Amino acid sequence: MEKSLVLIKPDAVRRNLIGAIIAMYENHGLVVQRLEKLTPHPDQAKAHYAEHEEKPFYPGLIDSILSGDIVAMVVEGERAIETVRRINGATDPRKAEPGTIRALYGEELPNNSVHASDSVESAERESAIWFQ
Repeated sequence: MEKSLVLIKPDAVRRNLIGAIIAMYENHGLVVQRLEKLTPHPDQAKAHYAEHEEKPFYPGLIDSILSGDIVAMVVEGERAIETVRRINGATDPRKAEPGTIRALYGEELPNNSVHASDSVESAERESAIWFQ
């Protein structure tokens, strides 16, 4: 079984969407293995988005993730990374397929409600940041 890290971002937590988002993953056969609601530390945010540090949108990512509590979780299932990314939809909520989390709940970048790992390696690296 494959694992993926999912972050329910502050914009979705503020709007009480935690249960609705988790249900979407569970309804697709994924199992929540770990879950924690937390206030991100700036060092965690910087480590999480390190690959984007030189990009112009980096400060907005950091500000967004630090703007409130998040829910960090590890979900598991067959082809979990691919499944989670399909459920999430395109990064930009305006371009996300109807019925995906970002189409339903995303506001505008960077407040697109969720983050998910893009590979097994990323899932392992990111999980270590949020679950120490």
